[in-house]
Amino acid sequence: MASYMKMISAARQLHRKPALLDNLCRGRAAASLRESSGVSRPPQRLSCPADPHISTGDSMTAVRLTGRHRWARVTALSCTTTDPSVPPTCSPFIIQARLYGSRASGAGFSGEDDGESAGSGGEESGGDDEAPYSGPQMTALTPMMVPDVFPNVPLIAVSRNPVFPRFIKIIEVKNKALMELLRRKVRLAQPYAGVFMKKDDNNESDVVESLDAIYSTGTFVQIHEMQDLGDKLRMIVMGHRRIRISRQLEVDAEEMLTSPEWSESDPDSMLKSAPRRKSKRSHKDPPLSLTEKLENKVSEAQLGPELQPLPSSDILMVEVDNVQHEQFTVTEEVKALTAEIVKTIRDIIALNPLYRESVLQMMQAGQRVVDNPIYLSDMGAALTGAESHELQDVLEETNIPKRLYKALSLLKKEYELSKLQQRLGREVEEKIKQTHRKYLLQEQLKIIKKELGLEKDDKEAIEEKFRERLKDRTVPQHIMDVINEELNKLGLLDNHSSEFNVTRNYLDWLTSMPWGTNSEENLSLERAREVLEEDHYGMDDVKKRILEFIAVSQLRGSTQGKILCFYGPPGVGKTSIARSIARALNRQYFRFSVGGMTDVAEIKGHRRTYVGAMPGKMIQCLKKTKTENPLVLIDEVDKIGRGYQGDPSSALLELLDPEQNANFLDHYLDVPVDLSKVLFICTANITDTIPEPLRDRMEMINVSGYVAQEKLAIAERYLVPQLRKVCGLTEEKSSISSEALGLLIRQYCRESGVRNLQKQIEKVFRKVAFSIVSGDQSSATVTPDNLQEYVGKPIFTVDRMYDITPPGVVMGLAWTALGGSTLFIETSLRRPCGGAETKGEGTLEVTGQF
Repeated sequence: MASYMKMISAARQLHRKPALLDNLCRGRAAASLRESSGVSRPPQRLSCPADPHISTGDSMTAVRLTGRHRWARVTALSCTTTDPSVPPTCSPFIIQARLYGSRASGAGFSGEDDGESAGSGGEESGGDDEAPYSGPQMTALTPMMVPDVFPNVPLIAVSRNPVFPRFIKIIEVKNKALMELLRRKVRLAQPYAGVFMKKDDNNESDVVESLDAIYSTGTFVQIHEMQDLGDKLRMIVMGHRRIRISRQLEVDAEEMLTSPEWSESDPDSMLKSAPRRKSKRSHKDPPLSLTEKLENKVSEAQLGPELQPLPSSDILMVEVDNVQHEQFTVTEEVKALTAEIVKTIRDIIALNPLYRESVLQMMQAGQRVVDNPIYLSDMGAALTGAESHELQDVLEETNIPKRLYKALSLLKKEYELSKLQQRLGREVEEKIKQTHRKYLLQEQLKIIKKELGLEKDDKEAIEEKFRERLKDRTVPQHIMDVINEELNKLGLLDNHSSEFNVTRNYLDWLTSMPWGTNSEENLSLERAREVLEEDHYGMDDVKKRILEFIAVSQLRGSTQGKILCFYGPPGVGKTSIARSIARALNRQYFRFSVGGMTDVAEIKGHRRTYVGAMPGKMIQCLKKTKTENPLVLIDEVDKIGRGYQGDPSSALLELLDPEQNANFLDHYLDVPVDLSKVLFICTANITDTIPEPLRDRMEMINVSGYVAQEKLAIAERYLVPQLRKVCGLTEEKSSISSEALGLLIRQYCRESGVRNLQKQIEKVFRKVAFSIVSGDQSSATVTPDNLQEYVGKPIFTVDRMYDITPPGVVMGLAWTALGGSTLFIETSLRRPCGGAETKGEGTLEVTGQF
């Protein structure tokens, strides 16, 4: 405050004594010139000549403002005309401030002095010895009297939102050429520009290369504040009126005069003057007016003589014309549109409070917006978030009623969008409230149940579930010790840890095993024989072996496991007989195939250290069957593979060894499991590919093929009734005679098994079903005469060629995969006996393959 009081006192003295002011101005200007040039010069007078019409405030004054955190050098220039005919009026004045902050954040954007009220040291608190701030520099310009006509302006291209008259917008410019041009315009006291919107919203450039890339109608703006950030300029601009581009201007070198850079160390350097240029005016010219003299003084003091034309192919300057709106009268339509716009704005503010601050900023203090339709239409358009072309349409409209209507349309769209936004927000909020409320109620219920003892926490519930499984089972002691240890470990782990899930899965497998649980076995020979004869015809060796197994178990009073291997051609019933054996023994049935298996872990399981580890097939079998004495069928044991994961056939050695499988060790469970009560049945087509150690552990039973009579019996007793039912036929609608079945077996199905015979019988029944559904016949009987209509021509013919073999022909026996067959070997006479030649050489020619 002391510094400000000193300034006021000095100003009063200068007002009383104009001579002091004149001397002060002369001395200050001379000192500035000496400091800038480094040589002694006569003082230059920068103020106006003494005139009775000029007050003390009409001369150049330099005032220094000192604050606690930053300081500013303000230079004010004002002048009046000396013409007595013109009333004394003050011309626009310029304030250029160089702000330096003591903090890293730099000067505030608004240009306020934060330390004005904190310090009391006056000028002494912040002298010239302070280190300058190297951060962003800001030029704050006071409001000026905007000229009504300003034809040549820099062109600033913006995206998305245009600037409406009497509205403020923050613009950032990154183009180097445009930045330099704007800096020069501000130094020349011409802080004006033209803001035009680009047609392509994706174009991020501040300048354009063609006028076709922007709309021709834009806004004449005044730069209120400009912050120089080095690589970009951030400006606060205010729109004043609508303008339209008339033509492009080439940047003139005379306009691009550069001013010396402001010194970072000495703020007085902004007053340094360059050497005076020689005047080109003639002595005969009329004398200059006071305004022209002052303008020459300022240009000589602040502008350098060097010319720097701006090398750029972009459009930087344009010539513009003012756009005048059409004359209008405040009709009832205009009043109605105005009232509706005001009402819509109020509705939008009620729905979305975020717009309230924007509207308060747009409305000027003490102004009735309703009485100004022009401003109201611009405010309504600027308030919305409409598309860029819609906002440009409002900006280009010169008819005020139409402009009001367009602004109202945009406001209505914004109102509907605000309603939709409010509805969506309400729905999301309601959903979140419901979810939160449900979660709170569940947590409260859980706590209440826990307090009442009705429910335990997760760990206690899991432990109780595992112990409940083991209640009625006979668990070996060494396994029970492992389970108790894992349960104690589970109680110490966090529910969300990975180890907790691994331990819980391990306990789940351990407690799911059928410890001490066996199915009640059938020891009746008659019941077993009945079941075996019901499903299969023939196969006497297999049936006798199963009956012997039952007899031994009956004498011992307990059952033991066995390892059998059925081998024979495909289609003879090896796999299906295993299911019948399980039903005859009243055992659970489990089948898995090892054909093509290459991973040992499929049999012995994975170790628990691996992610997603699981036990092997045998442990899965016991968990699924829930008994310790199931019948396990290991199919295709002769086709087992071998890979880089190991040899599964070697892993089967432990599984199928009667001496070892009583303590089978799975990698996942890592505890011994008793498999001695399991009845293992393996199937194979050939025994050559089975490893010798594995074949030695199994009891091999040959399942030979069927002869024609056995195939006929199987077809009549099993295949025909079963396939007739599958095709949806009855015995009255379709039947196959025994002769037709015999012919079908001899001429179409000569393989050892009955799988192909089953396909041919099913083919016959399908064609019968098609003929009945088509209406060709109501029922069908297949005989040897019409068999070819259903199955086609015979594949095999009668192999009996001779009743009595002639000389030179001998009969042999051939063995194939389809069974045995007769083979005739013939010899032919190459030279008849008793020919003309008595001597000849004998030859032997063999056809075919022996």
